[in-house]
Amino acid sequence: MSTIGILGSGRVATALANKLATAGHEVALGTRNADALNWAGAPITIADYESTARGAQIIINATPGDGAIERLGALAAALANKILVDVSNPHSPSGSEPSLAEQLQTALPATRVVKTLNTMFFTVMTDPHSLRVPPTAFLSGNDDSAKAVVTALLTDLDWPAEWIEDLGDLSTARGTEALMLLVPSLIRNRGFVPFALTVAA
Repeated sequence: MSTIGILGSGRVATALANKLATAGHEVALGTRNADALNWAGAPITIADYESTARGAQIIINATPGDGAIERLGALAAALANKILVDVSNPHSPSGSEPSLAEQLQTALPATRVVKTLNTMFFTVMTDPHSLRVPPTAFLSGNDDSAKAVVTALLTDLDWPAEWIEDLGDLSTARGTEALMLLVPSLIRNRGFVPFALTVAA
């Protein structure tokens, strides 16, 4: 089992923290205001961003996409030689310009960035079997060994191997991040309910 640091304290971060801690990982949740976080989940450590990043082998970025480059860029030393799993999305993706994941990799050259879990409602990240149709968890990253580690982490979140799709390098995250352009319409049509992108073949 790995030591995992999760940056953020919202619904995505807390759902991932609970599930990974329950799976047996040592989990730390990094937040800007630890005193304000009313935690009642699985046993974890709560600390600031830098302490969380320094103490973990794998770091998950569950902070808002807007401002992530500056936020994580300030942690470059703490994130060096680590795997950064980016599950966030930019507010207004273009689909053609460098993805947020690519920009994070540029800002963090000593860190191995892997993009995943950003094409679904947060509850599906930790409960993929909750949907009627099997969802797909996409992987994008420049380092195959880092993607292998993240694939193993996804299995601890109950993702079957056949539901995980390795798209290739980080440039492929432009496509998965662009799904955010559909989300407002989906919410308008269906309401605020769990959803995910899936590949039907």
